[in-house]
Amino acid sequence: MHKRFALLALIILYSTFTFAQDVDGGNTNTVPAIKKPSRDFVMLQFNYNNWAAKPANVNPKGFGYGFNGFLCYDFPIKHTNLSFAAGLGVKVSVIYLNSQYLKNTDTTTGAIAQFVDTGAYKRYKFVTTYLTAPFELRYFGNKENRNAGFKAAIGVQVGTLLGAHTKGVRTVSGVTVRDKENSNRYVSPWDFAATARIGYGNFTLFGSYNITTVFKENQGPAITPYAIGICLTGL
Repeated sequence: MHKRFALLALIILYSTFTFAQDVDGGNTNTVPAIKKPSRDFVMLQFNYNNWAAKPANVNPKGFGYGFNGFLCYDFPIKHTNLSFAAGLGVKVSVIYLNSQYLKNTDTTTGAIAQFVDTGAYKRYKFVTTYLTAPFELRYFGNKENRNAGFKAAIGVQVGTLLGAHTKGVRTVSGVTVRDKENSNRYVSPWDFAATARIGYGNFTLFGSYNITTVFKENQGPAITPYAIGICLTGL
């Protein structure tokens, strides 16, 4: 009796093993592996920055630049080629001034940020850094592999001020002097910008135009920032 049960058990085990091989191995070529699509988890943006709608007495100089770095999560919309994405990161803007400096530490009543003409500085820049959340409505031409194919996005960036400073380089009696001032006194605590991207694969052209101004209302010139550049995406 025991020998019969042992033989029956061996037959069942052999049959089960053979069936498993047929399912896992025999159908490998007919059942394609399901690949989870990339979701543009990382966005790195390298920008040319400038100011629009600025008064005549404000003179940006040369090549202002910026860098935005974001980590995003992408939510596909049903079975379409669209998705919604939200993320968090930093937005840094650098603007050079032409023969001017920014007077932004005056604490007297009614004081505002002022751009003062001077020939003292070889270089002078104004830098802002915002903790920023991007929100995008995205379109992917290839939803199975978003690292390839046409893609486009529109959205907004919402930021809160982390810091602002100015830095100037001048020469005094043959000695190079670097002046640096950290002050958020007049700078807008919020940064809202409309954004757009269009491109192919991991590279897109990027543009943004601010809804908010550089300085708080009635505490500085009404200046609107904008940026254009290249965005690298992936993962």
